Amino acid sequence: MERIYRDPVHNIIALSEARADDALLIRLINTPEFQRLRYIKQLGLALYTYQGAEHSRFTHSLGVMHLMTRVLNHLGRSYAISDEARLVARAAAMLHDIGHGPFSHVIEKVLKENHERWSMRIIADPATSVHQCLADFDSTLPEKVIAAIDHRYRPAFVGQLVSSQLDVDRFDYLLRDSLMTGAKYGNYDLEWIIHTLEIDEQNDRIYVASNGLYAVEEYLQARYYMFRQVYFHRSLRSAEAVLMSILRRAIELVKIGNLNFVLSGSVMERVLAGEVLTVGEYLLFDDYDVMFYIKQWTREPDAILRDLSQRFIERRLFKVIDLDFDEDERSQYVERARNRTVVLGFDPHYYLIEDCAADIPYYSYYRPEGKTRIYIERNGMICDIAKVSSVVRGMRGYELHRLCFPQEATEAIEKM
Repeated sequence: MERIYRDPVHNIIALSEARADDALLIRLINTPEFQRLRYIKQLGLALYTYQGAEHSRFTHSLGVMHLMTRVLNHLGRSYAISDEARLVARAAAMLHDIGHGPFSHVIEKVLKENHERWSMRIIADPATSVHQCLADFDSTLPEKVIAAIDHRYRPAFVGQLVSSQLDVDRFDYLLRDSLMTGAKYGNYDLEWIIHTLEIDEQNDRIYVASNGLYAVEEYLQARYYMFRQVYFHRSLRSAEAVLMSILRRAIELVKIGNLNFVLSGSVMERVLAGEVLTVGEYLLFDDYDVMFYIKQWTREPDAILRDLSQRFIERRLFKVIDLDFDEDERSQYVERARNRTVVLGFDPHYYLIEDCAADIPYYSYYRPEGKTRIYIERNGMICDIAKVSSVVRGMRGYELHRLCFPQEATEAIEKM
């Protein structure tokens, strides 16, 4: 029997129960841990800016597994890839994001642990259905999948395909996020990149054939523009700033015993108290839990939490100002904003947020401590793409400095 998953990016993702590896992937998809990803939005709060960005980590993870399958099928025509390596690669690709929490990266700042570590903890936990499915197939499989996500599995190219600067995760999310947001910046020639992928067997790494140079340049440019125009969009960052202020205020109220609404024994109660969550508790936590509490907090006695929650629900976000001034002018503007915020009755600890966002489009030989490089064949040699591409060499890192505060304060400052 064949299972068909209709996908807006890849159209048909097909798995056959007649094949043992596909049957395992179907069982993994049906686990509670993987189904939970339906309730974690892929782009967090991007829907506050791009109303179509309602897609989930579930759909993205299926797409990543599908692309891993396609890449392995392509490479398998020219290189010997064991059945084990294929299965580990496909399972790791599908499960790499299983550890994402509510609103993705925002909650990581509260819990102080990134989603990759949670993914590995979930897979390693014998109590999870994901672990049991993997272990029932092969008792060593959970650890091998974890090793692939953690870049310890051999052959090493498996981990590179799961997570690197040229991986199936990015292949999917650029196209998917571009489609669902309506922003066309993430489009690139996926088909040609897959066609030009090769394995450097001597050094156990993925590289791109020489005729794939322009496609990879386009792919890196797509990532650059998606970060600048979508992932770092000012309204999205403003929504994240409001959400973080809500959570910080709720945490402060818990410390002094003044939070009116929090369910006793709930995961949120433990999160706000700064307690370490078990895997089982973490898996009960998703976007809808956080939204439930924020809705309740719109009636909270505490004026700050109530106001912030109302702003978030009603999308009355903070105004965002780019601080692209010289140092003195920037300091003066921040000080004026702080003063007006206080005069208008807002606590600057929660209503005046300095936002810094930074990205490096490609970690090249200029940053040897960076992630796995992209290698390309040129004149019979395999080298870092930055050595042969002036386009890539020109893609330097950047930082964005912004100030987020209530619209009311902005209007007051502009009149000064």
